[in-house]
Amino acid sequence: MRKFVLLMVMVLVLLGTAFSYAADVEPYDIAFIVKATDSDFWQYTIVGAKNAEFDLKGLIKVTVYGPPSEADIDEQVAILENVVNTKPDAIVIASTSSEATSLVLDGAYKQGIKIILIDNFVYDTGIHSFLATNNKVGGALAADKLVESLKAAGKPLEGKISLISAMAGVQVLIDRDDGFHARIKEIAPGLEVLPTRYVDNDIAVAANAAEDLLTANPDLLGFFADNNHTGDGVARVIEERSLQDKNVAVAYDSDPQEIDALRSGALKALIVQDPHGMGYKGVMFAFMAINGEPLPQYYDTGVYVITKENLDDSMWILDPFSRKKY
Repeated sequence: MRKFVLLMVMVLVLLGTAFSYAADVEPYDIAFIVKATDSDFWQYTIVGAKNAEFDLKGLIKVTVYGPPSEADIDEQVAILENVVNTKPDAIVIASTSSEATSLVLDGAYKQGIKIILIDNFVYDTGIHSFLATNNKVGGALAADKLVESLKAAGKPLEGKISLISAMAGVQVLIDRDDGFHARIKEIAPGLEVLPTRYVDNDIAVAANAAEDLLTANPDLLGFFADNNHTGDGVARVIEERSLQDKNVAVAYDSDPQEIDALRSGALKALIVQDPHGMGYKGVMFAFMAINGEPLPQYYDTGVYVITKENLDDSMWILDPFSRKKY
């Protein structure tokens, strides 16, 4: 019977359709650890994870863990240590750090616990699969949309632009920012990207950074904000200063504030991941790993460009809360 269920799980992962099956078996224990509970993005991954639990009724139990903020790296490590001590069948984790969790994860892997990474890679540990966005591609797409928006606004492709980053030393953000820099250099070499401002993933700090940059550089042409909290902060300042027609801003990810900013013109484009898919497929991959099924070493969960023009047709990816099954 489990072979039949595993076949259906593989269909689910490939097609994204729903399948429910109840069985009189002890459910597998899957721990789902996010980077932070204060962000809509990570709440979206939780919706995906719990939807997978719903679709595999009776076969798995998903328990969610996570620190309040992405800045709480030590707390995430402590949470992971406690989770490993409970000996779950699998751990699905979005690790904030690519190094801090490696020792604990590798110890869990050697104990036979199945390890699925989502969003961010972790070095020096055994894993069963890694699901993530190609963030260098996403960063390049952000550069494309910023340059396209500057052209549409009749702005010169010469001058200063700014990159506001959520945190230093986080690989997914490094990849986004590297992709952005490389693409700007390729398509608009006359644009100068000012030194990156890091804001500890805090919306208010991001807004203050945007204020400071605009004050120090009144001729600033635009911003790239590399996650939803930085996007929220930048959009807030553009709206408060009524700079929608003067300053071009592109941001990564999505939350209700970013969506509102896209509608108002404070943001010209969002580069959007599939957090629901990361959570859903991450849990499905964990179930398959527990049952000895082969998994890809890396699975690209995709990236989408959302503008005001295609916003209404993109709510399926922007608002995973609307897809709750539980």
